[in-house]
Amino acid sequence: MNAIKKTAAAIGVALTALASAGSAWAWPDKPVTIIVPFPAGGSTDTIARSLGNHLGDQFKQTFVVDNKAGATGSIGAAQVARAPGDGYTLLVSSLAPLVVAPHLIKGLTYDPLKDFTYITVAVQTPNVLVVNPTLAAKVNTVQDVLAMLKAKPGAVSFATSGAGSSDHLTAELFWQKTGTQGLHVPYKGGAPATADLLGSQVDMSFQNVNTVFAHIKSGKLKPIAVTGSKRSPVLPDVPTLAESGIQGVDVYAWQGIAAPKNLPADVKAKLHAGIVKALQDPAVSKPFTDVGLEVVANSPEEFAQFQAKEFARWKQVIETGGITGQ
Repeated sequence: MNAIKKTAAAIGVALTALASAGSAWAWPDKPVTIIVPFPAGGSTDTIARSLGNHLGDQFKQTFVVDNKAGATGSIGAAQVARAPGDGYTLLVSSLAPLVVAPHLIKGLTYDPLKDFTYITVAVQTPNVLVVNPTLAAKVNTVQDVLAMLKAKPGAVSFATSGAGSSDHLTAELFWQKTGTQGLHVPYKGGAPATADLLGSQVDMSFQNVNTVFAHIKSGKLKPIAVTGSKRSPVLPDVPTLAESGIQGVDVYAWQGIAAPKNLPADVKAKLHAGIVKALQDPAVSKPFTDVGLEVVANSPEEFAQFQAKEFARWKQVIETGGITGQ
């Protein structure tokens, strides 16, 4: 009888240990929701759907993408922050709600430094400074751009996809580092900004490489420099800003995957391994890299450190530039 009691007690302890350690042995045993805090059809949405399809195949479970757009991505991010940390609600997002919105939106209902479990940065891309077709014949270098800015302070127009967007903040950082000032022309997204750039209604823009790559390749937009720490693989002939004499403007737009806080460590490890495996599959990665996105797939620890660094960096740029939200 004592042996039976000891065996039962041991089983109970083991079951308790398994429960407290998380549920990776069962996860996912029901559909997983991937929140995208932007409208369908954009880069973040495309990345989320591609990863969701691959993860569904890996784990034999449904991964459903749910677009919750609005307020610089903060509406969708807030929904994830409120969700249980059980691995069944994920966030696939750009930098906007995680390192920009907190400095632009008052009364934000989540803390990006405390309310998320960071899994990995999936992809990144530098921005590229492009000029419109009218300027293409006479603007060839960053020095030409600086000459324009100094000759007409505050009059050279820069199209952006919105106040506080990656392309806007890159322009602000560029002006701060070079002691110049352009005219900020915000649009509601990258598509209308690019359309007016193509029509020479605005002078230039710092756009994500993947957003304007097709227009550069066709010769409709002229690239002047990229903001990466190295040249873009799809634009090997375009120098970096650092190579052009402008230091401190190494900027990447990025998309990462996060979950609510308190995600069990074993679920996090299983999820991270699955995402990295997906990103290593050419069927997933090649459509991204073909247009200038670069696969990152870093560790959760590296992502958390990177997010904190980006948070502090853009806070300083926003405060120095006196930037406010839309």
